[in-house]
Amino acid sequence: MLRLLDTDVMVDLFRRYPPAIRWMESQFSTKDFALPGLVYLELIAGCRNKMEILDLHRRLRGYAIYWPNEDDMERSILDFSEIHLSHRLDIVDMLIAECAVGRGAILCTFNQKHFKAIPNLRTEQPYERK
Repeated sequence: MLRLLDTDVMVDLFRRYPPAIRWMESQFSTKDFALPGLVYLELIAGCRNKMEILDLHRRLRGYAIYWPNEDDMERSILDFSEIHLSHRLDIVDMLIAECAVGRGAILCTFNQKHFKAIPNLRTEQPYERK
């Protein structure tokens, strides 16, 4: 089963947060993990200098990157129109979610509150945070 990793999970992995590392190491195959391209962009936005950006590219080299396709974009317009005002989901999170829906993937995230409003999205909190 394909799992797309959200930004919060990737930050924990990069910071070597022990529960995140244990969870990732316990997985049978890391080939089942990928990143939405928008998560990659959010991670770049969090970099403070060119060296951090280069390090980020190096660390993400082995991940498959998925971008929303045309169907994902069409679905996002309909879903965002329905839930934007009531759930305050931002556009980037909406597109990350629709990318997961379009691929039948599970989105690994701690942002359960905002994502629960998106139809057909499957999420999982991958480990416990203290």
